[in-house]
Amino acid sequence: MPDKEDLLAKAKEPAKRAIPLHSFYKGKVQLLPKCCIRNLSDFSIWYTPGVAEPCKAISANPALAYEYTNKANCIAIVSDGTRVLGLGDIGPEAALPVMEGKALLFKYLGGVDAVPMCLGTKDPEELIRMVKLLEPSFGGINLEDIAQPKCFRILDRLRRETTIPVWHDDQQGSATVILAGLLNALKLVGKDMHRIRIAMIGMGAANVATYRLLKATGFDPARIVACDRQGILHKGRADIEAGRTEYADKWKVCLETNAEGERGGIPEALKGRDVCIAFSAGNIIKAQWVSAMAEDAIVFACANPIPEIWPWEAREAGAKIMATGRSDFPNQVNNSLVFPGVFRGALDIRARTITDDMAIAAAHELADYARQRGIHEEKILPTMDEWEVYPRVAVATALQAQEQGITALKKSREQLHEEATHIITQARDATQLLMKEQIIPPPPLDM
Repeated sequence: MPDKEDLLAKAKEPAKRAIPLHSFYKGKVQLLPKCCIRNLSDFSIWYTPGVAEPCKAISANPALAYEYTNKANCIAIVSDGTRVLGLGDIGPEAALPVMEGKALLFKYLGGVDAVPMCLGTKDPEELIRMVKLLEPSFGGINLEDIAQPKCFRILDRLRRETTIPVWHDDQQGSATVILAGLLNALKLVGKDMHRIRIAMIGMGAANVATYRLLKATGFDPARIVACDRQGILHKGRADIEAGRTEYADKWKVCLETNAEGERGGIPEALKGRDVCIAFSAGNIIKAQWVSAMAEDAIVFACANPIPEIWPWEAREAGAKIMATGRSDFPNQVNNSLVFPGVFRGALDIRARTITDDMAIAAAHELADYARQRGIHEEKILPTMDEWEVYPRVAVATALQAQEQGITALKKSREQLHEEATHIITQARDATQLLMKEQIIPPPPLDM
């Protein structure tokens, strides 16, 4: 096993290279034409006077915007910068590199055009109003890095009040990939999902949504213990009960989980548990607490960029399967495996929303893909370079949406897979061609 100092140095390497490379490229995404420009006369088709014809057609039938514009493949990534990565409330300007990175992943992994939009407001009503005003221009909305509890209200309102899919990736994306990883981890250790005991560390957007998906999938809430900064959640948590209107989801967790009425903090929450699902802060889980978990324990330490416990520490403490949100360690459980395919599927059949059932279908497809190519303790899920998983997730998402009757289009499994594969391959090939021709220049050797 590599030396711990070497592992720490490797973990810090991406951060060291980030500033010079971001400066060199001046960001990560740009707009490029998608139509032919053979000569000057083509502009009379794409712009005036020819453009008036599709305008008039859309005016008569607004749904034709999906046929005559890029709306069918374009989403907005909307954030107010109040809950960025592990950085907290850093503001909209500072959040922009994250949203550009998200747009890059949407395009390269899902073939989805995504526009970063960091808004200069912290008012949830203003954000809701802005998204509703943007609806005519986009086929979907990805909410990102918005603080709780307002993120729950914003998502719920927009899902009710818009006719395009609105998804909060920190909630739904994180929950979906955790569910997929957990299904495969349990298979490897030979434990029954109905009998395991789970500790959830941190009860923000990600774990609240994860709890909701676990319950919907059949995990027993009574066998779950959740823990926030003030300690274990239980029916006697007066601080949460007092704010139950604002923290309705969290209060529901208090009422539904922890059947034994346990008290305490993280050490007590982890003791004897089969699974730890942590979305909290870096370096807050001690190795001895992992040692007190059940035999063949599963630990998901998802804080970024520093996980709640380093992988090698958890393994030395007895964890059988260890996963983080980072791509430079084995077992990345990151929503980047989910959102490109989910949006690809939702856009391809013009779903009106993205339901929890669609997320569960995506999770099962992600887990199934990994099992078919083989899973082991350090590879419970695909990695982002296994690009074939994204069309499959898209198909599973789209088929579930069609089954629920919430789509404007209906397509066969074969048609959905062919279309998703084509557009994702096209996006990847275009990027590689731009690199080959050095339109995207290679970085200097010292970067």
